[in-house]
Amino acid sequence: MRVSLFATCLGDQFFAGACADAVRLLRHLGAEVDFPPGQTCCGQPAYNAGYLAEARAMARHTIKVFSDAERVVLPSGSCSAMLGSYYLDLFEEDSEDAALAADLAERTRELSAFIADDLGVTELGQGLAGKRVAYHHGCHALHELGLGDEAVALLCGSGAEVVDWEAAEECCGFGGLFAVKLPEISVAMADRKIDTLPGPDVLTSADGGCLLQLAGRLRERGSVLPVRHLASLLWEGVVGRG
Repeated sequence: MRVSLFATCLGDQFFAGACADAVRLLRHLGAEVDFPPGQTCCGQPAYNAGYLAEARAMARHTIKVFSDAERVVLPSGSCSAMLGSYYLDLFEEDSEDAALAADLAERTRELSAFIADDLGVTELGQGLAGKRVAYHHGCHALHELGLGDEAVALLCGSGAEVVDWEAAEECCGFGGLFAVKLPEISVAMADRKIDTLPGPDVLTSADGGCLLQLAGRLRERGSVLPVRHLASLLWEGVVGRG
C-alpha cells in the first residue's frame, strides 16, 4: 500500500525522530512511504482561534498536496481529526471543496489505526518486553476518532505491559490555545494526570502537543520519567532497543 506521511508542525519541529521512526515502521510493515514536500500546517491552530478564512486556505492547500495519496498517515491524533472531521466544517455542503475534503477524510489515518486496522497488524515484536508503559489517550484521537484500543494493542503486541492508569483518558490540559489562555487550569490538569501515574518506566502518547505538555510538567517537577512518542516506542518494539 502506498502511504504519504503528514509529519505535522509539532512533528517537524519537536519530534523529527518520531516521524523518521514512523517511516521506518511503515516500511518495515511493507508500506511504500513518500513525503510530499509541499505539506505545511494543517490549519488547526487557525481553526481553533476562529481564523476560519486562514484555516480554509490551509485546508485547500493540504487537500491539493495530498490529492494523489492512497493513504495519508499522521503520527498525531489531533491533526488526523482536523483532516478527518473539521475540514468538513470549513466548506459549504455540496460544494466542490466539501467533496474534496470528504475524499481526503476517507483516505486519512492516524498511525496506530492504520497499522492495526488497515494493515491488520498488532504483533510487532518483543522489543518492549519487561517495560511498564503508561499510555495517554489524546482527546482528539479518543473522542473525535474513537481510537485508543489500537495503540494499546500495538504496545502490548510489542511486549510492553500497559499499566492501569486511572487518568489515562483524562485531558492533559494542553489543548493548543487553551494552555495559553488558561495556563493555571492547564497546569492543574497536567498535574492531576502526573499525580496518578502508577510507576511506569515510560510515558507515551500519539500526540505531540500532549507529550510537550506532560514532559514539561514532569521536568518542572524534577521527574526524570522518559516521555516518548508512540511511533518511536513502537519502532523500539520492532528493533528491540531504545
